[in-house]
Amino acid sequence: MSELQDFQKLVISNASHLQGLSVGDKAPDFTLPNALGKDITLSEMLKSGIVVIKFYRGGWCPICNLDLREVQSKLPEIKSLGASFLAISPQSPDSALTAKEKNNLDFEVLSDADQKVIKAYGLQFDPGEDYHARRDLTLLNGDGSKTLPIPATFIINTNQTIEEAHVEANYTERMGVDEILRILKVITHKV
Repeated sequence: MSELQDFQKLVISNASHLQGLSVGDKAPDFTLPNALGKDITLSEMLKSGIVVIKFYRGGWCPICNLDLREVQSKLPEIKSLGASFLAISPQSPDSALTAKEKNNLDFEVLSDADQKVIKAYGLQFDPGEDYHARRDLTLLNGDGSKTLPIPATFIINTNQTIEEAHVEANYTERMGVDEILRILKVITHKV
């Protein structure tokens, strides 16, 4: 097994105890700054329709960037189903702006620098000392912390109920945009 695979397994094992919020749970409300520093509130966005939230590790994560670009490629379809999309990381608003610009994203990229929302959704973990020896999260996270969110996707209905949740300790496995679209189609027929 390669050193990278061993490293990935260690990071995954450090996150494997977390479950995150589940289908049927009430999504905690929040207000976070977007890439330009403007406050965005979940409950206000839900007044306009379903909200899809992706928690990601940061703009430095290539898998996260690919995932966000995939969403961007199907954003018109997501919007046509009456949904909006948010991406949340523990980075600062300046770093969120960099991620938004680098990936040409037309959706809100929010900064949860103190990780209060990440904690409220049950996603925060410490990837471990081996990880810290390779990557200094104190320089990447908005609050200088050494923790990360497990990458996760939540589809939240207008009544603030989580309709679908994908929380996976293996950071290489994400809910793809085709699955998001499939679920939105089911929900919009339910609503």
